[in-house]
Parts: sequence; C-alpha cells; structure tokens
Amino acid sequence: MQTAFKEWFIVVDALMRGEQILILRKGGISEGRGGFQVSQRSFFLFPTGFHQQREAVIDGAQMRYDLIASELPSPDRLRLASFAEVADVRKLSCIADAKALRGQHIWRDKVIEERFEWGKEQAIFALALRVYRLPLAIELPMLSTYGGCKSWIELGQEIDVNQATPVLSDAEFDGKLAAFRGAVDEARSLELPCTSEAASQAGCCRE
Repeated sequence: MQTAFKEWFIVVDALMRGEQILILRKGGISEGRGGFQVSQRSFFLFPTGFHQQREAVIDGAQMRYDLIASELPSPDRLRLASFAEVADVRKLSCIADAKALRGQHIWRDKVIEERFEWGKEQAIFALALRVYRLPLAIELPMLSTYGGCKSWIELGQEIDVNQATPVLSDAEFDGKLAAFRGAVDEARSLELPCTSEAASQAGCCRE
C-alpha cells in the first residue's frame, strides 16, 4: 500500500483507539475543481498538525491532545501506525444530517458547521472506516510533496500491511457502523420539505 489520507493527529488517535470510526471531510483547496473524492478504499492514516486546533475538539479530546502532543515526531519525520478501509461513505447535504452524528466523533459542532458551510457547496462527506493497527509504527522522511491543503498523499514507498490487526472486534465495529448509518438515515427521514420556514426549522435547505 502506498496511499495515505491526511487527518489531524488527535483524530487519528481517536480512530486508532476505537473511540470513533468516522472522518468528516469537506476537502482542501488543492482538491481540484471536482472537490473531495473518495479515490481510494484503503489507505494509511497520515497524522498531521496542519491546521490543528486544540479548541476544535471536545473537552475529553483536548485532555488527550495535551497528553500526546509532546510525543509527536519532529516536523521532518512522518510516523505511520495504522491504515483504514472504507466501509461506507455518505455525502451529507444537510447540516441536520451532520449534527445527527454528535457523540460519534470528537469534533465540536462549530467545526462541523464551518466545514459544512465552507466553499460553494454546502455539504460534507462522512466516511466510516475499519481501522487496523500496524505491528510496529513506521517512520519515513517528511517530503515536501506531502505538504499543502490536500487529503490524499502518495508515499515515497510501498508498505506491507499484512500483519496489521483491527482496532475493534467485528462485533464492536458492526455496532458503531450500524449506529452511524442509523443516525444518518433517521435524520434524513425527519427532514422537512424545502420551504423557507421548514429550512429554518431543520437548519438546512436542499436545492
């Protein structure tokens, strides 16, 4: 495997500990005219401090942030300890859909709202991931090509993942995946028709 996905280190930590299985992504300014795309179904989790904001996560995650921030590698090194497989992808075109996932991730509501509203299209992608831990973390040079506001990275070398083990048991993962799908489906079933009054009540408007 050679593809990696950039995400805040505190979120990667939550994924690796099984605290959440979700990534919510709008896409960076370098994604191109087509915007964010799930171009790979399996990839390494690339932890980064780029645009990292301690205040953007809930209180418990802030405590975890303070605990592990000093353990990060130097800026010229990349440490990979996990990879993920995409189990489900939902494009959330209503902020109510995104807010229905509260409690399943560590971001604050304000961050989700900002990501949802940024750019020309009001929407956000939710990726449900099955995460696997490598037997040993791998450190690589941090190349200049890894920089920039983009989601996907092609690493400078192939890395074997055959000995990786799942973070969650099958039953634990299936439970979290069902909770994700159920929350989104229920939120969508409760959405009101797209009138100005209904949009105000629901917090969104599909066009």
